[in-house]
Parts: sequence; C-alpha cells; structure tokens
Amino acid sequence: MEKTPKKHPILGIRTLAPGVLLSVLVSVLALAAERIELRLTGGAWIEALVLAILIGSLVRLLLRRPEAFDPGIAFSAKYFLEVAIVLLGAGVSAAAIAGMGLPLIAAIAAVVATVLVASYGIGRGLGLSRRVALLVACGNSICGNSAIAATAPVIHADAEDVASSIAFTAVLGMVTVLLLPALVPLLGLSATGYGVMAGMTVYAVPQVLAATAPVSALSIQIGTFVKLMRVLMLGPVVFVLSLVSGKAGGRRPALHRLVPWFILGFLAMLFARSFGLIDAELAATMSRAATVLTILSMAALGLGIDLKRVLRAGPRVTVAVVLSLGLLVVASYAMVLMLNLATA
Repeated sequence: MEKTPKKHPILGIRTLAPGVLLSVLVSVLALAAERIELRLTGGAWIEALVLAILIGSLVRLLLRRPEAFDPGIAFSAKYFLEVAIVLLGAGVSAAAIAGMGLPLIAAIAAVVATVLVASYGIGRGLGLSRRVALLVACGNSICGNSAIAATAPVIHADAEDVASSIAFTAVLGMVTVLLLPALVPLLGLSATGYGVMAGMTVYAVPQVLAATAPVSALSIQIGTFVKLMRVLMLGPVVFVLSLVSGKAGGRRPALHRLVPWFILGFLAMLFARSFGLIDAELAATMSRAATVLTILSMAALGLGIDLKRVLRAGPRVTVAVVLSLGLLVVASYAMVLMLNLATA
C-alpha cells in the first residue's frame, strides 16, 4: 500500500501566507484610518477593530480575489483571536478582584446576568438565530466588540454573524457615549452614580473615558472601575457558553473540546499575573499585542463576510441591540438606586 506523502511545513506556510498578508494589510489600513480620525476629531469614535471589519468587508465586496487567499484568511480569523484572548488574561489580577467591594461586584454580576438572559430572549423573539442573539446579548451586557469577538469561537458563530453584531453594536455604542451625559441632570445623578451608569452601559474602556470626562474626574475613576469589573464577567460567561455549546449535540465531548484551550490559557495567564510571574510592564505589552491580534482577526473576519447578507440582517439586529441597550440602561439605573448612589 502506497504511503501518503507528508505535507512539508513550508507548503503550509505558503498556503497561509496570501490570506495572512492580506489580513495584515487591511489591519494596517484600519490603524491608519483610526490615527487620521484621532488627528481630525481628537477621538477614535470608530475603533480600529470596527474599521478593520468595515475595510475588510469592502475589499471582499469590491475586489475579486483568488481562492488561494481563503486558507490564510480563515486561519487569521480563528487562531489570532484565540491567542489574543489568552494574552488578555495577563491584565487581570486575582488580588485586585478580592480587594473590590463585594456589594458592587455582586450587583454588577447580577445586572450582567439578567441583561444577558433578557437580551438573548429579545433577540430570539425578533427572529434572530441563536448565535446572533447570543452575540448581541454578550456584546451589550459585557463589553461590546471584545465580548462578541471572544464569544464567537465558543459558539461557532460564522463571520457574517460576528460582523453584523459588531457593526450595529459599534454604531449604537458611539451614540450612547454622546447622549449618556444628558442623564446626569435628568436623573439627578451624582458623580459616583453617573460613573456607575457609564461603566455599566458603555461598551469599551476608551468610550467610558469619553462619556465620563465631561462630568468629573470621580466619574472617570468610578466608571473605569465598574467597566473593568464588567469585563471580568466575560471569562465566566464564555466558560458557561462553552459548556452549553459542548452539550448541545447530545453527546458529552472530550474535556479538551468541552473547555476551549484559549479559556484555559486565559485562566493560566490570570494566575501567573496574580502570583507575580507577570509584572505590570509585561502585562501592558501583552495587552497591546492582544489588541493588535484582535484587529488582525477582525480584518480577516471582514474579508470572509458577505456584506450583502449582513445588510439583509440589519433591521432585526438593530432593533435587538437598541432594546437590549435600553434594558441595560434601566437595569443600571435600578442598580444605582439600590446602592444609594443617585445623590451626592
């Protein structure tokens, strides 16, 4: 019997190179566009992560490319993102978690869990697929684009699902940053109460800074603290989703399939940081690397999507995101009232 020849490693690299290089090019364009945006407006209202998806999808729509690019694009969309999730664990310290106020931490966890479940129900009620409904729910209740990107590989969402969820969530996120300060006089919020509201409703940490800066320095500090606590909910949520997704087929999969390797990697990095094996400077470097890899994976996702299909799903996704965000605002204000932070 004739043996099948082994595939040479260089052959694999050559197969992946076109798609990876194209993804890198789109990422560079996205970062350049963000820098131009910063110079012209003083702020990155559309993050490079979102720009990478938009540019990648436009390239796919306007330019016909050979199939030789597909393996590298698929590789970039999956593995670069998973490595980025592992690196993000270095930015979390167990000691920092233990030192935080338990009532506030419990309230944040309760609001995130409630809004996540309710948002999923809203999405399904509007006719969204299970995967898109989960992506929208996780994006709104936890941390926007990053939560969507981290959840996608666990629930096996395809590129169009991710792109549509991120696109409409990003647009609404920018609107939220602009309108949220108006709630201070309308609801009689103190600087602390508004910081909690901003940290619970705004998607990204830079957007929290933009939303709280017009109010006070205390709002910035509280908002950032709450936002980081909200981000920490991503790990448990993704872990639970991996268990649910693994059991969805009826047969219990092997452990390495039940718990994705990048979740274990994230936890390993968290413990390494907590025991002093990773210092602050190295953690900051790893966080920057995670950002670059995430942008690269989003560029690949953009290159792999069918923009026409995304636009067809637009209205239902938009309504789901709006209703979900409205629910989050109401739940966050109720949380502020329960914690007696509404007045100075």
